[in-house]
Amino acid sequence: MAGSPAGVTVVLRKAGRTKISYPAVVLSGDGTRVTVRAEWAGAGVRDFGFVRFEPGDVLTEHYWRDRWYAVKEVRTGTGDLKGWYCDVTRPAEVREGELIVEDLDLDLWVSADGSGILRLDEDEFEASGLAGRDPEAARRAVQALDELELLAARGRLPPG
Repeated sequence: MAGSPAGVTVVLRKAGRTKISYPAVVLSGDGTRVTVRAEWAGAGVRDFGFVRFEPGDVLTEHYWRDRWYAVKEVRTGTGDLKGWYCDVTRPAEVREGELIVEDLDLDLWVSADGSGILRLDEDEFEASGLAGRDPEAARRAVQALDELELLAARGRLPPG
């Protein structure tokens, strides 16, 4: 249909394998940053304790080709902001209708109600062995998590 937004498949890879893939609508892209919107693609409810992702939740996801993270604004199906889930990843690749990112285990959650900023999965990151296999990528991942935490503390998510 003329004028309709373009579709893309978001592919999240981890340790060389596809962890999840799901359809999204491209909202904007400038060659460096791509913003997409997608519904929660998980199977059923995922309760993290600090937030529940549920069918009907809508994520506005920001990816960069030159940054080591992605920022996902999470809203209920009725539009209420839950917060921001930030994934530390290698820079995004866009090719042939796919937006591909490699998850590096580190994550950050920022609650919309101001109740907190949580660093997540640091134990998984250590256990992954990335620091031994690719010390530069491990350094960049930790640096990205620190940057996200600072941006969140300053109320600057998603970053420009």
